[in-house]
Amino acid sequence: MFGQQRQQGSGFRISPTLIIALVMAAFTLFKYYGQSSVNEITGETQHISMTPEQEIAMGLQSAPQMAEEFGGLSRNQQATAVVKQVGRSIVQSSAAKQTPYQYDFHLLADQQTINAFALPGGQVFITEALLYRLTTDGKNLNQDMLAGVLGHEVGHVVARHSAERMAQMELAQGLTGAVTMATYDPSNPNSAYIAQSVANMISLKYGRDQELQSDNLGVRFMIESGYDPENLIGVMEVLKQAAGPNRTPEFQSSHPDPENRAERIREAIQEWRGKLGK
Repeated sequence: MFGQQRQQGSGFRISPTLIIALVMAAFTLFKYYGQSSVNEITGETQHISMTPEQEIAMGLQSAPQMAEEFGGLSRNQQATAVVKQVGRSIVQSSAAKQTPYQYDFHLLADQQTINAFALPGGQVFITEALLYRLTTDGKNLNQDMLAGVLGHEVGHVVARHSAERMAQMELAQGLTGAVTMATYDPSNPNSAYIAQSVANMISLKYGRDQELQSDNLGVRFMIESGYDPENLIGVMEVLKQAAGPNRTPEFQSSHPDPENRAERIREAIQEWRGKLGK
């Protein structure tokens, strides 16, 4: 009897690596879901560990290095002044003013890279390459299109996407480590690669969702501050032309396809005009 019991017990033995993996996964999930706050602008419950003050500090610390990567700040003082004026107008006349962030808007000297981005806490950048494409006649800057770009980036800040993404990446890395620990097979080195690929796909999904949310918020901020949100659709056309016919398929990109974004922007315009009565 004792021998049989020992044999049955050995059949239910759990390997030490699996126990460690389960503990790692439980700790990662507890840490992620145990840190939550409600975003007053979006109304969403977010799992974020950083405070707004930490976001501001991170953005201010990173701003000089990020500027250098795009050739430094623009020497075109007139264009820089327009970027700052439009950016401040968006913040001061919209719900973004209710947030604790320190917004500042910068024009970068890079005339080759079509890009705009925001750092945590309110530092917003746009390259000359993108700014000079925001025209309807090929010559004069369309400030409504500029407002669309900057409004979108302010949306990233307001929605706390950088802090949210960091927490999501920590979650993905923690779970990937647990899965790798539990399933690693020395005879199949691809097992670790598969786990990491799953984590990467999770991150891509979050990226696309955040871009669409920033488009939606950008439309809201444009309407609130008196800019024509239809011009954000024009920005999507600029991005589409810049990408060319061989652009990366949407599924493999962190950004949604410009054509799909344009359709969602049209829906957002109807939504926010109805809500705001404008």
